Amino acid sequence: MSTWNAIPTLKGQHVTLEPLSRDHVPALQAAVKDGELWTLWYTAIPDPEGMLAYVDKALALLETGKAIPFVVRDASGAIVGSTRFGDIEAAHRRVQIGWTWYAKRAQRTGLNTEAKALLLAHAFEVMGCGRVEFFTHFMNHASRSAIARLGAKEEGVLRNHMRMPDGSWRDTVVFSIIDGEWPAVRAHLRHLMARRGDAA
Repeated sequence: MSTWNAIPTLKGQHVTLEPLSRDHVPALQAAVKDGELWTLWYTAIPDPEGMLAYVDKALALLETGKAIPFVVRDASGAIVGSTRFGDIEAAHRRVQIGWTWYAKRAQRTGLNTEAKALLLAHAFEVMGCGRVEFFTHFMNHASRSAIARLGAKEEGVLRNHMRMPDGSWRDTVVFSIIDGEWPAVRAHLRHLMARRGDAA
């Protein structure tokens, strides 16, 4: 198995990213209820009833080598959300980090910073990526700020890029980090995680 389709468990001090399975559906259903995340119109987060289909679709993409999905556990071991590597293009050494959502109690805790640091380290240092991408809805200002805070550079907006579940068009903002930038981004993330309030 190559590093491009290996399914790792990524463990930090305050967060663990564990390979997604159907067994995680009940815990994900409970997590998504914390904040009723599916009600945010500019996201495509599943409601509790749609969680099984969401997981099955992610696992189907895993089987085709196009995604590596994870559940996110906090320091207590509780499942608080999901994230993944997606749009995997081994031939071009490119991957997207996204499909990320967290229960309300896990938001703005620093958990996301460590989770992204783990994913980026695996992408650049194990998979050998030349480029890691982040896509988000133009209207999702919290997501855009969080991605920029990681050290990713905004590249532009893809207008009418995709359809949302409600049928509306999504303008997608594209961010990226390339391999030459990773050492500086890694140092930046370590600084963020060492700061009070970002280490939990």
